[in-house]
Amino acid sequence: MSPAIVPTLSDLPSPQGTYDRDDWAGAFRNVEVELENEPLVAARGEIPPDLNGCLYRNGPGRLERAGRFVHHPFDGDGMICALRFSEGGALFTNRFVRTEGWMAEEAADQVLYRGVFGTQKPGGPLANAFDLRLKNIANTHVVRLGGDLLALWEASSPHALDPVTLETRGLTLLDGVLKPGEAFSAHPRFDPGHQGEPRMVTFGVKTGPRSTLRLMEFATEGPKAGQLVADRSDSFKGFAFLHDFAITPNWAVFLQNAVDFNPLPFVLGQKGAAQCLSSKAGGQAQFWLVPRDGGAFAGQQPRLIDAPEGFVFHHLNAYEEGDQLVVESIFYADFPSVGPDVDFRSIDFELIPEGLLERCRIDLTTGNLSCERLSERCCEFAMVNPTRQGLPARYGWMAVAERDQGNDPLQAIKKLDLQTGERRVWSAAPRGFVSEPIMVPRPGSTSEDEGWVLTVIWNGARNGSDLVILNASTMAEQAVIELPVAMPYGLHGSW
Repeated sequence: MSPAIVPTLSDLPSPQGTYDRDDWAGAFRNVEVELENEPLVAARGEIPPDLNGCLYRNGPGRLERAGRFVHHPFDGDGMICALRFSEGGALFTNRFVRTEGWMAEEAADQVLYRGVFGTQKPGGPLANAFDLRLKNIANTHVVRLGGDLLALWEASSPHALDPVTLETRGLTLLDGVLKPGEAFSAHPRFDPGHQGEPRMVTFGVKTGPRSTLRLMEFATEGPKAGQLVADRSDSFKGFAFLHDFAITPNWAVFLQNAVDFNPLPFVLGQKGAAQCLSSKAGGQAQFWLVPRDGGAFAGQQPRLIDAPEGFVFHHLNAYEEGDQLVVESIFYADFPSVGPDVDFRSIDFELIPEGLLERCRIDLTTGNLSCERLSERCCEFAMVNPTRQGLPARYGWMAVAERDQGNDPLQAIKKLDLQTGERRVWSAAPRGFVSEPIMVPRPGSTSEDEGWVLTVIWNGARNGSDLVILNASTMAEQAVIELPVAMPYGLHGSW
């Protein structure tokens, strides 16, 4: 067996451990191979025999071309992997999404496009000025909708893939729901049945001096699977920067960060579009509460509520308690970014704000807001049991830093009791680094925390990727599977 990562499991404070930067940065590499139905076995433990289904995962798979690294890993070309579990066994498949940009650069073997997060074409500002094309890299999320697997990148249309082979079918406008190039969120939410049937709820944003927010809901089961069943658009003042949102039975909840966007450096070839964002001095963040069709407030105008200071990429969950709307989110003190002259592989984590989990209570009658910190530990990629999406949830699972305070790479998975604050932590430190955890409920389970947590980690001890399966209740390690492909850190995935 190759060198092992020794896990720790505790309710007690974690040690103030250190990590090796070379271990962490070792994951930033190209994926060099595509495999199909490669059999997998557990290097440690056993794959649960009642874990049956498919874990899909998306993330950047190519970070370098012709000796040029992307400026930020979020500019890397999307690669999907599928891990299929059945009766205690597993199969692995991975494929790059055959986007127009990926195929063109593969043929030319050179960088032809700028990246949203700062990647430039060779030749400096003169070669990049006034080239405003956005390369759809399909690298952010992957979800099943109807007969297609969708590779998502929120600035444009999704790519449809074969759910079994992962072969790219091409850009899809979802049977005419989207216009060519229309933005389609890379962070949908799956409603377990608040409107009488399971739905995928998602959105798209058209930005400008006024931004238009389109809220869409699709059926996910039965003969209507993949069909649009609800659709509304609303206009808001100012430039909207929205990656994630939350849902309840009656509301779609957005947090519009107080940001400025100055496109001039992007137009002149000096920066990527995302690098032109900055926190707006003296600005006011807002919650945008959009009534869902079929809910108690359907047809009403959105409600705007002043939000606390800070910057939010991701939400954990939202739910309703009488006249209150509760939103649990990961707040940063400021917008985190990688400047034009910074190598992302050598960033100083101490200079970047950490993400901290907070709960905001909105009184829908008075508009008053109160907030409380749920955890002081740096975290990201948080989720609840999917059957509790939009409802009060007792537990959340999230990727966290190894130490209790301060910003570091994510090295552990934490289960947090959202009522009592009690926690259980599985750690891959000192040589392992985690990505988004996916909580999978056990079929027929009656307890909210009964099931498994799946996460792909970077194992610096063997310069490879592992899939770790944890008991969602106890956070005990059940299996470690050494994957046959070494992959950069991923973004989002689904079960």
